[in-house]
Amino acid sequence: QVQLVESGGGLVQAGGSLRLSCAASGRTFSTYAMGWFRQAPGKEREFVAAISWKLGVNPVHAYSVKGRFTISRDNHKNTVYLQMNSLKPEDTAIYYCAATPRILPVTTGNYDYWGQGTQVTVSS
Repeated sequence: QVQLVESGGGLVQAGGSLRLSCAASGRTFSTYAMGWFRQAPGKEREFVAAISWKLGVNPVHAYSVKGRFTISRDNHKNTVYLQMNSLKPEDTAIYYCAATPRILPVTTGNYDYWGQGTQVTVSS
């Protein structure tokens, strides 16, 4: 069982930055791939970024955030991060982190554990 707690959301102006954190419980964090997803009002939850547990497998980022967002992890701190730069109003959503023992999935159905989410609001 893995419990996930997101933090770092908030209100920011367009062009600004935020760093989201997701703290995981348990001693097996290093054996889980971690993903970030987001859900805007009236829309389906969508993939943002993912990072594997497996060495040599590069992280992946959605096309819509590539070059602006960066996912990283610190296995000593049991934490995954999402650095978000050059934020746009269309990035406004609830951001969720998720965990899976699979190598590097990018779809919601392949993640087993989810956090409660953190709100990110980008004003124009």
